[in-house]
Amino acid sequence: MGDDARASTHIRIAGIFAGTASGLTKVAVGHGFDTIKTRLQCSPPGTYSGAIDCLMKTVRNESVFALYKGATPPALGWAAIDSVLLGSLHNYRLLLIRHGWTEPVPGTDGRRLTIVAHGIAGLFAGLTSTILATPIELIKVKLQLQVQRSPADREFKSPIHCAREILRRQGPTGLWTGFGGSIAFRSNFMWMFICYETFMRGFSRLKGTSFEVGPGLATFLSGGLGSFGFWFMAIPADNVKNRMMAASLDAPRLSVIAITRNIFRVDGLRGFFRGLTPCVLRAFPVNASALFVYEGLMRMFGAEKSHLDLYAAGIKMYMLSMYD
Repeated sequence: MGDDARASTHIRIAGIFAGTASGLTKVAVGHGFDTIKTRLQCSPPGTYSGAIDCLMKTVRNESVFALYKGATPPALGWAAIDSVLLGSLHNYRLLLIRHGWTEPVPGTDGRRLTIVAHGIAGLFAGLTSTILATPIELIKVKLQLQVQRSPADREFKSPIHCAREILRRQGPTGLWTGFGGSIAFRSNFMWMFICYETFMRGFSRLKGTSFEVGPGLATFLSGGLGSFGFWFMAIPADNVKNRMMAASLDAPRLSVIAITRNIFRVDGLRGFFRGLTPCVLRAFPVNASALFVYEGLMRMFGAEKSHLDLYAAGIKMYMLSMYD
């Protein structure tokens, strides 16, 4: 195996490992916020007056551990989802480099992806992850919406029981209920990575000034701030997706258009922004931590450094070898 092939394998393995660690970080930091968001979005109007009311009622009626209902599917699955998301993001970026979506790096002889290219890579990475993400998010949503304190009183006793019931009552396609909503939702990773790259470039321009920010802190801040851009754009599609997934197994499966019309008819435009408060509170710590772990591990393994050094030097043949 040549040096280029070994470097390619090293970067790919590092990307998978870093994506897995990133996904586990996201679950640990943010699942409680996500439970509140999901209940605000999918409960009948008037159930909760806001995020704090939802939190207090959940803890009072079901205990604090209720915030982590449905945590098992993402704990096991989001690691794989983020591995696919960030791993494919890395490869889409390389593909765009291969096809010339680059611009000069100011003050150097190197080149870098354009902001638009970062958005395109994020878009397709989000879409690529949809197939794996949909069944995991479906089971998570159904478990999160069970408000019974005792497990014996719940329709679904565990993630495995939930999956079995879906298969028994709806067949294999039932696991992809809400797929159209997932596509609409996950396409918004375009905005996430446009914002992320924009902030990273902004922090890089502070180098050499009294406001200089180190690479770790820049990654953390850019990830957190970029997540706000993602959620402000994605929250309407998230409402549609989660309401599609929340429907009873015995009810007809409604389309994206049907759910969208129903939200507008019942709540108006405001209905598409249900759950925004916990999203805003959750977005910074969750996404910043996840990206911090991912980028930090990539640097620790030397994978991102190898990519950036070769990229700056303009060695295009190395980039082409990543797709052999």
